[in-house]
Amino acid sequence: MNFKETLAERQKAAEDVVTRWLPEETGHQKLIFQAMNYSVLAGGKRLRPVLMKEIYSLFGGRGEEIEPFMAAIEMIHTSSLVHDDLPAMDGDEYRRGKYTTWVAYGEDMAILAGDALMIYAFEVAAKAFAMTDQPRNVGRAIEILAAKTGIYGMIGGQTVDVELTDRPVSREQLDFIYHLKTGALLEASMMIGAVLAGADEKVQKQVEQMASDIGMAFQIQDDILDVEGDAQVIGKPVKSDEKNNKTTYVTLYGPEGAKEQVKEYSRRAVEILDHFQAKDEFLRQLIISLITRDR
Repeated sequence: MNFKETLAERQKAAEDVVTRWLPEETGHQKLIFQAMNYSVLAGGKRLRPVLMKEIYSLFGGRGEEIEPFMAAIEMIHTSSLVHDDLPAMDGDEYRRGKYTTWVAYGEDMAILAGDALMIYAFEVAAKAFAMTDQPRNVGRAIEILAAKTGIYGMIGGQTVDVELTDRPVSREQLDFIYHLKTGALLEASMMIGAVLAGADEKVQKQVEQMASDIGMAFQIQDDILDVEGDAQVIGKPVKSDEKNNKTTYVTLYGPEGAKEQVKEYSRRAVEILDHFQAKDEFLRQLIISLITRDR
């Protein structure tokens, strides 16, 4: 089985896990369940749960307690996209080739759906306590999930991103935004995989740095695709950053300079991975593939 086939298999497995943990669309509040599920099932690469499971397996994890966290990280990621697309934020009407949640369900329900996914993610993650004989690891994983999601993580990055819209942004400020807004959830994904597998603190720190580098490469590649990508392939409008007057790596360094940055961050991430005693060729190829992805 080649890399693309293996990736598709891993993505399908992650999709199945995420789907199993979604709420049933029933009851008086079923509209919020429908909006939540529409948002989560609108497509996506499932990169975060795939990375989480791969790191978990790399360090010897074999249990089922990883699955609630795979679903939870995707719910949190989706909640951020639902809110990012709102008129008060980026105002995008399409994502992954489909109407964004606020267009499909209205702004009010989109706000509630984003909120609901954020909270429900932690309700789902807590189910892992009953699925393992290592509850301390589950507690630590939930702590990481909360920290990387909140004001010192993703939401902190989003805050600075919104605050600096229409204003000059330095490289230092842009790195701060990217490390938190994009990198934090990738760090959470991979660190949780390591923690649940029982990896020690030193390894957890190495995984965190590797994920940080992957996050930077991933976000800078997004910048490039927003300028050079095909909207039909990407599944969302291009030139969105320009429309919203956002500074990106392409703004600061041009497309070619930004591509060099993607290569450098990816190289650093692969170096850390290669340092581990356990080997995972699929994971290595996945990190490298972030350089050349077209969506």
